[in-house]
Amino acid sequence: MDPGAAQRWLNRAGAASPWLHEEVGSRMADRLPWFREQPTSWLHWEPVQGGLEVHRKLRGMLPDAPCHVMARRLPEALEATREAPSRSWNPLQWGRATGPTAATTDTRARMVWANMALHMEPLPQTLLAQWHQQIETDGFLMFSCLGPDSLKELRALYAEHGWPAPAHAFTDMHDWGDMLVHAGFAEPVMDMERITLSYSGAAPLLAELRGLGHNLSDQRFGACRSRLWHARLCAVIEAGLPRAPDGRLTLTFEIIYGHAFKPEPRVPIATSTSLAVDDMRAMLRASRR
Repeated sequence: MDPGAAQRWLNRAGAASPWLHEEVGSRMADRLPWFREQPTSWLHWEPVQGGLEVHRKLRGMLPDAPCHVMARRLPEALEATREAPSRSWNPLQWGRATGPTAATTDTRARMVWANMALHMEPLPQTLLAQWHQQIETDGFLMFSCLGPDSLKELRALYAEHGWPAPAHAFTDMHDWGDMLVHAGFAEPVMDMERITLSYSGAAPLLAELRGLGHNLSDQRFGACRSRLWHARLCAVIEAGLPRAPDGRLTLTFEIIYGHAFKPEPRVPIATSTSLAVDDMRAMLRASRR
């Protein structure tokens, strides 16, 4: 992955949530009831890119849980997640919109929710460590991302023509599990599914891919392509990509789902040890059980 290209993509303004992200986030939200204890607070990581409809779905599922938002473009994210004012008998509350509060690096929540973010992150281990820091002890992380089988038909087509890959390589779910443990999480659970999307032609297919993310491979073509190249690419896609029985072009997306808990901290054996106040409180509560 090209770190510079990744940062440019992450800092871009996004006013709409991609359809695929909404679908994946909705499926991930359906897994939330599996947890015996529902989160009493939660932090939504990059809600616009992750799915605004999903955000509203989670707010309905967790109506009493305070919500925090963390985003690179925080004012836009807060505006996008602002909610209509609730009906109240108090005139002072009339016309007052409500919604999530802005999170900082010091914000702690019982759940961090990160939908379709990790596969576009140039420093994933650093990001996992940040999520671990922002989760309360015994809280948990829920995330999703693209897996290595995503775009496999398009990758094969590019390789057949000797072109650089159409996207950077995506990480396998077992490697994500190892990174979660390395970041301090416990009991990581990973699973995946494949979603096959169909398109009426090459143009809508490429338009959707542009909305999902850019090619961040450090081996990608290093200059702007011409209109002639674009026309050739569309022709190659129309001729070489597999088709469904109804004649529509098909493309596979591997979706990885994961969750993991933040365990009670363990004090390392040393002559001198420093410990965060929140971790110390968690250890003291555990010792009284």
